[in-house]
Amino acid sequence: MAGGWARDGAVSEQIEASVSDELARMKAKAQPVGESFTHCAECEEEIPEARRVAIPGVKLCIDCVRERDAAYQQRGGINRRGSKDSQLK
Repeated sequence: MAGGWARDGAVSEQIEASVSDELARMKAKAQPVGESFTHCAECEEEIPEARRVAIPGVKLCIDCVRERDAAYQQRGGINRRGSKDSQLK
């Protein structure tokens, strides 16, 4: 239910449009840009032509990408709320 002069469903449409815009921005940001390398930027191994065609702008071979992805570990966030005991000290 929308208020004022907005039609019904206008708020939901705006939320969906915002989410779609953000997803499109994230997808565009994740894509490599520029020309594909013929050899890996890290190990200098040749990148197969099929990979260069499938992913325009690719800079790393499959093995280096796998190693980089395996090494990434997401850090935990900070508990800003804390426990009641920590607030009393």
